[in-house]
Amino acid sequence: MSKRLEGKIAAITGAASGFGAAATRRFIEEGGKVILGDIQDEAGQALADSFGDAARFCHCDVTQEDQVANLVDTAVSEFGRLDIMYNNAGIVGAAGPIHTTPADEWKFTLDILLNGVFYGIKHAARVMIPQERGSIVNMASTAGIMGGLGPHAYAAAKHGVIGITKNSAAELAHHGIRVNAIAPAGMATPMVAGLAGDPSDIEGTTARLASVSPLKGRAGVASDVANAALWLASDESGYTSGHTLTTDAGMTTGATNNPPNFTEYTPIIREAGRRGLED
Repeated sequence: MSKRLEGKIAAITGAASGFGAAATRRFIEEGGKVILGDIQDEAGQALADSFGDAARFCHCDVTQEDQVANLVDTAVSEFGRLDIMYNNAGIVGAAGPIHTTPADEWKFTLDILLNGVFYGIKHAARVMIPQERGSIVNMASTAGIMGGLGPHAYAAAKHGVIGITKNSAAELAHHGIRVNAIAPAGMATPMVAGLAGDPSDIEGTTARLASVSPLKGRAGVASDVANAALWLASDESGYTSGHTLTTDAGMTTGATNNPPNFTEYTPIIREAGRRGLED
């Protein structure tokens, strides 16, 4: 049985750690080849080297359009084409009350989280349109679906990612290109662990998230997002475009780690407080 990405070429931004590193491993396990883009040169090069001929590292600051363009062009020059673009690079960004948020921090956050995705879609489309095929996957967030789940700049950017995902999907479908997004909740990654002070404390972060997860005792981990990216990147999702796939244990549908209302049977509640079907 062939692997799910056999012969496919992917470019991943923010590939040196977290979701990007997990997706790199998963894509290569499934037969793909990956161009890893990141500003973490040492970690990115080491990860690429660990996969031999199946991976290459390319320095890529997603706030710089020419570097995103170069990442795409490197995929084509090294491997002949680009089948998958995973716009994953991200930071937490500007935080705190809106009335104290510095404008330069706001702009820098959107430059990474939203403009970087725009550059990735733009330049992936540039090489995918002549191919008449391709899959673009963008990193959104549950903070792009609901309010109150992230800092203001982060939430604004992630709402924007979902918007550009839908709009570009509508356009690029005419060229055989699919565009989708992933919206994770807080997951056990270095970025989330760093909010508690130690980016390397994945084990502690996993335990903390498991204690508040809607799925009893189950934290979200990087491989959950990597598996979602794999499905959206592969031909298995070949009729799915413009979609935002959540990896959030149902949180955006109202699931919490508390028992729901009406967990035990009670007779039907009718008008004026009457109960039961019999008069």
